[in-house]
Amino acid sequence: MPGTVPLLALGGALLTATGAVFIRQGLRGADAYSGYWINLAVGTVCLWGAVLVSGPHGPAPLGGIAFFVLAGLIGTMAGRLLRFVAIDKVGASVASALINLTPLFASGLAILLLGERVTAPIALGTVVIVLGTVLLSGSSRRVGFQARYLWLAILSAACFGVVAVLRKLGLGQVGPVLGFAVNVTTALVAYSAFLIASGRHRGIRARGRSLVYFALAGVAENVGVFLTVLALSLGTVSVVTPLTGSAPIFVLLMSFLFLRDVETLTGRIVAGTILIVLGVYVISAL
Repeated sequence: MPGTVPLLALGGALLTATGAVFIRQGLRGADAYSGYWINLAVGTVCLWGAVLVSGPHGPAPLGGIAFFVLAGLIGTMAGRLLRFVAIDKVGASVASALINLTPLFASGLAILLLGERVTAPIALGTVVIVLGTVLLSGSSRRVGFQARYLWLAILSAACFGVVAVLRKLGLGQVGPVLGFAVNVTTALVAYSAFLIASGRHRGIRARGRSLVYFALAGVAENVGVFLTVLALSLGTVSVVTPLTGSAPIFVLLMSFLFLRDVETLTGRIVAGTILIVLGVYVISAL
């Protein structure tokens, strides 16, 4: 059905935004490194359960697996870890807005590497989404974080942009369920090795509400990314990635409802949100 890809992509955006709010709540009582490890562990267990339930999957070409391994290292490990730290340093609203720059990286790579054709509505929608992001990030002066931490969210966006193309390449050879399970497992193994090598594993702990929030974030975020991977298996990177970039809209709405004591809505945020909604409409109306 024509509307399936936009619905999957927007569903992924909603769940990703829900995960961001859960992360923000969990960071009240634990650090980003602990929360991220819990996030990966929960995702790995859930996804391999899905692999067992949905099998058999048949032989998987090593080339396809390799793309998902790279996606796990670049996007799920580096990109999502940077996202966790960015939320901790600059807040869920601003971090999610800046990570929304992902369409610029993904669309550019899709044109260069996949030969995809970017139509005028896709280009216009992406530009409008980015303009909205600029307005959202411009509200940071009233929020009160240090501007030097903005690079964390921007670098996260670059990682997510690269991983969108890698997953699209991998989906040509491996199914979305198995592929994403390999993706998240790679990140868990690599991140655990990093923690042990750096000695940070001794500080990995979360209790009470923080543990619950991080676990819920793991479920929401990993299901959200799975919906995105599924959307990529049915549609193009240039359409799916800008739609998943609508997550800041949902983050802002949920922040207003659940994070009033730590997140501040300003006129710039409202204006930026309206622009992002318009950009999403332009793209989804193709």
